[in-house]
Amino acid sequence: MEGDAAYRAAERRIERLTLGIGVVAALYSAWRWSWAHAAGILVGTALAWINYRWLKQGLDALAKLSTAQEGAEKVRIPKRVYAKFIGRYALIILVVCVIFVGSFLPAIAVLGGLFTLVAAAMLGILYELMRGAARPGAE
Repeated sequence: MEGDAAYRAAERRIERLTLGIGVVAALYSAWRWSWAHAAGILVGTALAWINYRWLKQGLDALAKLSTAQEGAEKVRIPKRVYAKFIGRYALIILVVCVIFVGSFLPAIAVLGGLFTLVAAAMLGILYELMRGAARPGAE
């Protein structure tokens, strides 16, 4: 159970870091370029955050189903699990297509916002590595 709590804490940390990095990047881009760039980064960040949340919820549901239906001959997976897996891609594609076709926001800013999740995951990994190295008895 201790490991499960550590994973949950890491997941929450990645969510917070994604939003934090997105806000900081949006503020910088508003100062450096324009408010349209800042809005694009915020839209991309929101999409990245939703993508992560839906992926996490879908995987959690599959993990619960696999233990609940252990030994069952036919495993039943709710449609909402499929919807979250497919829906996250559909949402990103739809929003990005609307932005590209309508030229509402700078495309590069939206794509930059999508990468806030990658930056958050990398910072989360660094945090865990540093925390592990700082523990007494860690080698």
